[in-house]
Amino acid sequence: MNILITGIHGFVGSNLVVALKEHHSLYGLDIVAPEKVGVIQTFSWKDIEPASFPLQNLPKLDAIIHLAGKAHDTKNQSAAQVYFDINTGLTQKIFDFFLESSAKKFIFFSSVKAAADSVVGDVLTEEVIPTPVGPYGESKIAAENYILGNLKMKNEKLKLRDDDKQVYILRPCMIHGPGNKGNLNLLYNVVKKGIPWPLGNFENRRSFTSIDNLCYVVEGLLTKDVPSGIYHMGDDEALSTNELIALMCEVLGRKPHIWKMNKRMMEGCAGLGTLLHLPLNTERLRKLTENYVVSNAKIKSALGIERMPVRAEDGIRKTIRSFTI
Repeated sequence: MNILITGIHGFVGSNLVVALKEHHSLYGLDIVAPEKVGVIQTFSWKDIEPASFPLQNLPKLDAIIHLAGKAHDTKNQSAAQVYFDINTGLTQKIFDFFLESSAKKFIFFSSVKAAADSVVGDVLTEEVIPTPVGPYGESKIAAENYILGNLKMKNEKLKLRDDDKQVYILRPCMIHGPGNKGNLNLLYNVVKKGIPWPLGNFENRRSFTSIDNLCYVVEGLLTKDVPSGIYHMGDDEALSTNELIALMCEVLGRKPHIWKMNKRMMEGCAGLGTLLHLPLNTERLRKLTENYVVSNAKIKSALGIERMPVRAEDGIRKTIRSFTI
């Protein structure tokens, strides 16, 4: 297949190149265009302006994978409009290009944060009514709505069947793997310094997405006849923060220091932190201790598999070991 990948030089894009280059012809679309092993050519966003279509040197496309976007700023220092300019605006631009192109498959990387900032109930499924909180999730759901609305309009206008253009909206939870410097790395640095974890009494469960499982799913969407739709993405098993710390200490060859401080006392400290603008405040305590379990049942059913190829613990170990190099 001839595949165009936006944001090809990012963490997920780089891993997809490694996973797909042996069996597919890959092209990139990015704000930078250095040579990349496995990528025939990288184009700029200006190249897909209507005046530039069709692109020179670009063969007939079979699929487009849209990764480019602004990641969630956990420090909340980014202006809200920037999220909409990038996450919504670029999606509109590349999806319009897809509708006019020869490509039959479009994979958009959204986020579970487009569905919900917090999970109500035991698990987050695709049936949830989206209630994003903040510009990151709101910009992602706006992009999703644009895709679904314009695909429907295009099919009705040209009297196309729904399977003439197959569109997949992936909502992964936190993606991790070697080379990724996200929140797992921050937690690892705390553990590495030997700082005790004081929230051992909070037994939360969270879903994660191994980059290996993610690449496996993308390959399946490209090569199998999967119905268009929204699919949540995560590993099979959810892990607690206590389990994460234990895994990190296992890799480091240390004994974990997990303190089970009184919950009410920690909540009181967090409340005081909110008043005094300290690092541990009520909102941060909620984020550190809440459950966020994501169902991957729909995507596994669509791909005809019972389990993801990589267990959650094995994927986490692989990521942690990369921090030690």
